[in-house]
Amino acid sequence: MNLFDRYRLGRITLPNRVVMAPMTRSRAIGHVPNDLMRDYYAQRAGAGLIVTEGVAPSADGLGYARIPGLFNEAQVDGWRAVTDAVHAAGGHIVAQLMHTGRVSHAANMPEGARVVAPSAVRAEGMMYTDSAGMMPLPEPVAMTAADVEAARDGFVQAAENAIAAGFDGVELHAANGYLLEQFLNPHTNRRDDTYGGDALGRARFVAEVARGAAEAIGADRVGIRLSPFNTFNDMPLYDGVAAQYAVVAEALRGLMYVHVVRNPHEGFPEALAAIRAGFGGPLILNGGFDLAQAEATLAAGGADLVAFGRPFISNPDLVGRLRDAMPLAAADHTTFYTPGPEGYVDYPTL
Repeated sequence: MNLFDRYRLGRITLPNRVVMAPMTRSRAIGHVPNDLMRDYYAQRAGAGLIVTEGVAPSADGLGYARIPGLFNEAQVDGWRAVTDAVHAAGGHIVAQLMHTGRVSHAANMPEGARVVAPSAVRAEGMMYTDSAGMMPLPEPVAMTAADVEAARDGFVQAAENAIAAGFDGVELHAANGYLLEQFLNPHTNRRDDTYGGDALGRARFVAEVARGAAEAIGADRVGIRLSPFNTFNDMPLYDGVAAQYAVVAEALRGLMYVHVVRNPHEGFPEALAAIRAGFGGPLILNGGFDLAQAEATLAAGGADLVAFGRPFISNPDLVGRLRDAMPLAAADHTTFYTPGPEGYVDYPTL
């Protein structure tokens, strides 16, 4: 397999096996996609598949400043302009649905939204807000059975909204310490109902969200992102990680793909093998790849596609640069999350 070979993924044929990984860029003023975002994604349409930044499926999922949503008409309309531009440029794009759960702050959310989580366990750390700067993360509200149902329905409705907005599918964000992963980790999930207790109970919410989205828009238009051994966003390690992800993977059979974030932990290869065996479908790997590593991984059958993140920020024509062995431009880290075009749509192509 070659990084620049075509690949059939669900209902679409990708022109190459390069995936643009999801990256928060905080340009959605009022949580609505805009022309800057349209131009940003269209510039990067050379990727075989674009996975958007995390998109909130409901108001309760709007954890960060200026992240977009997919739960109202204005947001659907804004995203439609993005998908139209990407498709016009020959690209394919899926929306990553990200509910931030306890990694949130009321100052970043509309009136009436709540910071919720499987259990009332506060994350250590700070959250940036436009109105008050850095603020301590608050203690979340433990979700009731009705809250769990509402969150699940929110993901499903957002998946339907994504298709209405022209996306080629969705990616459920069950990684990096956000709500779906909060259900998987026994530190953040201390529930004693059917959504907690053991590995099967902790996997139930993820499985129900995946099944609901698949029933709504088709399993071949639903992917999911996982990050075994993740400690980002104050997620402690726990015993039985590989076993937990084996249970999760079994529940994901038939989806479009599983997107796994690499981790240097010594137990990661076992967890990855459990995911591959349990899921049995297309695998995307992400995490610090260069061209040589990506090619070697594909050649060894370690993945079907490889996702690149930060190189896409400063290299909108990354696929062409990799193919032609051209130098990569460096990114300006100070503009990763700032509003406006600087460091967003002003990186040149070769």
